[in-house]
Formats: sequence, structure tokens, C-alpha cells
Amino acid sequence: MKHKLPLEILEELATNQKPTIVMSEGSEPRIIIGAAAAFDTGMCHIVLLGNEIIIKTECKKLGMELPSGVKIIDPEKSDLLVEFEKEYLNLRKKKGISVKEAQRKIKEPLNFAALMVRLGHAAGTVGGAVQTTSNVVRAAIQIIGKSDDAKIISSCFLMYPKSNYPMVYSDCGLVIDPTEDELASIAIMAADSCKNLLQAEPRLAMLSFSTKGSASHSKVSKVVAATKIVKRKNPEIQIDGELQFDTAISPEIAKSKADGSPTAGKANVMIFPNLDAGNIGYKITQRLAGAEAIGPILQGLAKPANDLSRGCSSADVTQMIAVTILQANHSQ
Repeated sequence: MKHKLPLEILEELATNQKPTIVMSEGSEPRIIIGAAAAFDTGMCHIVLLGNEIIIKTECKKLGMELPSGVKIIDPEKSDLLVEFEKEYLNLRKKKGISVKEAQRKIKEPLNFAALMVRLGHAAGTVGGAVQTTSNVVRAAIQIIGKSDDAKIISSCFLMYPKSNYPMVYSDCGLVIDPTEDELASIAIMAADSCKNLLQAEPRLAMLSFSTKGSASHSKVSKVVAATKIVKRKNPEIQIDGELQFDTAISPEIAKSKADGSPTAGKANVMIFPNLDAGNIGYKITQRLAGAEAIGPILQGLAKPANDLSRGCSSADVTQMIAVTILQANHSQ
């Protein structure tokens, strides 16, 4: 089954917007190749952070010429440092940070990239090919911050099973044990991700080990309560819960277990009750169903910042840049 990946969706939308995406790990070979490929589509501007000599030396090793329009900024000697120091000191003043510490922190590529996004020098940022998820997320949360309408910052994966339609899985990367309010917020954000990143009408399944009261437990009650919150806050969202995964995805099982449900049997947004379930679920889908997984994609930030797997390929980098462009264009 042929699926449209984010880059293909972006190409089809044919928007005139060309946001700037800053890559915090600009000297990493996979970043250079993936970012150059994204730039060559003509749909974005690219900034690579790092030492210019090191980046160009890497390009020579790769046997490639960096496109002339790709900009290189060295955080160690950028003209932006004075502006960034002032902003960072203001952001972290409650922590009692010193000027010297601020001057050191703003030169760290993840922080520098996040400050570029916060202050409008870039529309979004991508990192994580080298840095850990926790480092990527910390910089995004501390500097870019949460959007006004988000209760919590969460994540999702775009899943492309070989024998089924594309789906959104959330949260599989950040929130360990969400409350019912947080779970509802995750669901609302994931619905928006489905509309924006898959260009599909979201049909949400609030997942559990129970379907429609087949089991009684506080864990089930949390899912039921979260479902009610989403319905109350966003009545236009198609959602049902609690549902087991087979009921959410199989029309035959849905007919016997949840007949008349608006989403059972055809759900394309799977909301997991906790991080154990979400992380295990996406990896099982990836490894046993041969699904392509793009993520973790961050949800709930004021402006886009996204994480790469440290095992990512250059093609993964290009797709994550496309995701970030879609988010940036959507938020404008």
C-alpha cells in the first residue's frame, strides 16, 4: 500500500511559504545530506549550526557540494549572541543564572537553535541525531516554551504500516503517566497532528485493556474520563473510548464489541493510556508490522522543534524537516 510521507504531502500542498529550519547538529553527515535534500526541494531555507571549516570538510568527505543557499552559523562567534544573551538571562532569571553561565549556555547548539526559533530567526528546529531526546526536549521546553492552548507538551509518531492506512500514535515518547486532563490534551493535539501532518480527518481511539466496560479498573476510568473531556472541549472531534486496539482497528471486531461507534474499526489516531503502552506499541508496530515510523514529533510547543532518533538515516532527517515545515506553515 502506497502512503504519502510528509515530504510528498508538503510538495502537493505547493505553498509559497519557505520557512527557515535550523539544524542544531550541522556537522553531522546525516544532517548535512538530509538538510541539503530538503533545501533542494525549494520548500525551505536551511541553517546549519557549527564550525564552517568542519562542515565543509565533512561535505568533502561525503563527496558533495553544499548548496550555496544553505547558511552556516557558528554559535561561538555569531552576531546574534548579544541578543540571545539578553533573552536567555530574562528567561532563566528565576533560576538565578549568572551572565557568564548564560554566555556559555547560549553557545550550546540546541539552545542556540531554540533561541533562533523563539526570536523569529527561524521557524523551526530539528536535532537529536547525536543528542539525546531529553536534551532536545529540555532546550525546546525551556526556551521555546509551551503554546497557550496546550496543557502539556507531548509527542506523537506517524506510523505507516505496509498493509494499512497511515496513523498517528500518541504519546509514545514523553509523558510517562498522564492524568485524565493531560490524556485529553494529548488526544486533542494528536488530532491536530493528524489533520496537519497526514492531511486526514482524525478518528480517535482512546486505548485501554477494556472495551466499553468489559473491565472495571481505575486505569480504565481514566481513559473514559479523558474521552469525555475531549468530547466536551472539542465536540467536532470523532472519538471513542475506552477501546482495545483490535476493536479500534478491525471493522469485524468493532461490529461485535463496539457496534455504532464513530471510530471503532477505522481509527487512525491511537491514544495510549501511558508511556509504557505507547512506546511498546509503536515499536511492536514498527518491528512486526514493518511500519515506517517518523518521530518523535513534539506537540504543544509555541513554535516547532523536533527530535530525531539517534539511529536516523539522512532520509529520516529530510522527512522530519518536512514535518517541521508543515507545523511551521500550519501555525502561521
